[in-house]
Amino acid sequence: MQLVYVYDAYCGWSHGFSATLRETAAHHPELPVEVVSGGLFTGRRRVPVREFGYIQGANAQIAELTGAVFGEPYERLIADGSFVMDSEAAARGLAALRAGAQDRAADLATALQDAFYVDGLSLSDPATYRKLAEAHGLDADAVVTAFEAPHARAEAEADFRRSAELGVSGFPTLLAVDGERIVTLARGRATADEVETRLAAWSRPS
Repeated sequence: MQLVYVYDAYCGWSHGFSATLRETAAHHPELPVEVVSGGLFTGRRRVPVREFGYIQGANAQIAELTGAVFGEPYERLIADGSFVMDSEAAARGLAALRAGAQDRAADLATALQDAFYVDGLSLSDPATYRKLAEAHGLDADAVVTAFEAPHARAEAEADFRRSAELGVSGFPTLLAVDGERIVTLARGRATADEVETRLAAWSRPS
């Protein structure tokens, strides 16, 4: 059995779920965690943040309900409305980071969100991945090379297909997968205790 976490690095509700994901992964070191990028801001949705008038209001709600932090550098980054959230770039970055540390995919995914939502770093900037790689003891040159490599786009597209194949329609979604058996442990928002209760009920022999 494994956990499959489908998220988008530019999704505020995914950022709000980070603490739950970390706690759940810590409670279950025996369960591998596969992290899949969902592709929220691609195609026609890849536009300046001013096009999404709801973002700051949503962030306030996310902070209130989950305790997630939205840092001042992030607020400055999006203040003039020109910043473009590109989920393909973020998916390429996650793929580059996890390539050398599959067992730490959950930590790397939440660190990627902190880089944007707390530190105000663009997830389209190779320097962001260099910083994250160094902070997590990874080969920074290898990570940046992987992020910029021609095949990186194919890896991002593979994640987006995986998300669709799993039937995920909203982010974040946390699944438990055991062969052909799949159960949704969380969609949008849940505490670690709620996830634990659902996981225990699903794992209990019938």
